[in-house]
Amino acid sequence: MTLKLMPILESGDRLTRTEFERRYGLLPEVKKAELVEGVVYMASPVRARQHGQPHGFIMGWLMVYAAATPTVMVFDNTTVRLDLDNEPQPDALLRLDESVGGQSRLSEDDYIEGAPELIVEIAASTASYDLHDKLQAYRRNGVREYLVWVVLEDEFRWYVLDEGEYRQQELDAAGCLSSPFFPGLVLEVKALLAGEMGQVLTRLQEGMGSPEHDRFVEALG
Repeated sequence: MTLKLMPILESGDRLTRTEFERRYGLLPEVKKAELVEGVVYMASPVRARQHGQPHGFIMGWLMVYAAATPTVMVFDNTTVRLDLDNEPQPDALLRLDESVGGQSRLSEDDYIEGAPELIVEIAASTASYDLHDKLQAYRRNGVREYLVWVVLEDEFRWYVLDEGEYRQQELDAAGCLSSPFFPGLVLEVKALLAGEMGQVLTRLQEGMGSPEHDRFVEALG
């Protein structure tokens, strides 16, 4: 009798996206795995202050914006089929519905296909693949804005796609970064890094009270 071996999924495996999905689907105990430039990355246990809390802060910030902006949707830790070599599972993302010009869609089997407009990743350090291979995959596939919170360096980076390349934004005079694609999405970086979410959300509410956000909402219908 021949024993049937269970499929394995390990960091460093080189797989097609089809094989990656097949193995991932057969391993329900695995909660997060990504395919980046054809290479598998398995998530480590999630640390509270290095990932869990920053992730929660980002989700709260994005949820408030999406709640006030119709046809803009926020997703948490959702698989994205970018291309044949890349199937990441971003920590958070915003996407515009395809009915109003969004560049991604929801597949029949309930995954995101194509490039969401904005992706956020929580990275422990600048050595993370979030700032290297994954950044290049997002750039090449047309993710308009890519935000990376580099927790151990106490740094927040906001990249904007400009003529096919990512340009890192600089803080404005008020210490904020803002989205050029989603009007009113404003982040007071110093307050975020200090864990002062009340101030972060107050500044966001000010952004969502701007004429630019009002016009964006009106255009979305």
